[in-house]
Amino acid sequence: MSHPALGLPPLDLGAGLPAAAARLKAARQRLGARALEVALTLDPTIVEHNDEVGLQLLLRDTEILVDEVADSIATGSQAAIHSWAEQASVIYRRRRVPMDNVIGLCEGLREASQSVLAPAERGAADAALDTAIERFRWQRRLAGDARKRNRILQFIYKGA
Repeated sequence: MSHPALGLPPLDLGAGLPAAAARLKAARQRLGARALEVALTLDPTIVEHNDEVGLQLLLRDTEILVDEVADSIATGSQAAIHSWAEQASVIYRRRRVPMDNVIGLCEGLREASQSVLAPAERGAADAALDTAIERFRWQRRLAGDARKRNRILQFIYKGA
């Protein structure tokens, strides 16, 4: 990602598809709610991992995800969403949100954004979401979310 302090120019918000990005940002709340609905239908265990406050935080996070995808579409670069996904994964770890849930939110946004984006513009959104999903899958591997923990080993390691 370019950074002015490093002597690199900032990302140009007009280099990609700024009209599509503006439509995404205008429909941020509606898309966020629909993305969470789709994620809940794809993976009903999200409700088991989160209480009511956790679901409200995920709804808020989907709106932030919409903004990041819109910025990626506007600039025509996935650098911004790549660094956001790296930084957001730390926050999700602290909140004990499995990366599979966040990947589900990304897939829900992919489906929800089809109502706002034209078919020619969906490729840029898919590329941005694929970049975020790739980073979240990497974080899932590091944190051990990809498999269920062995209860016996967990008991031994706790030292109980």
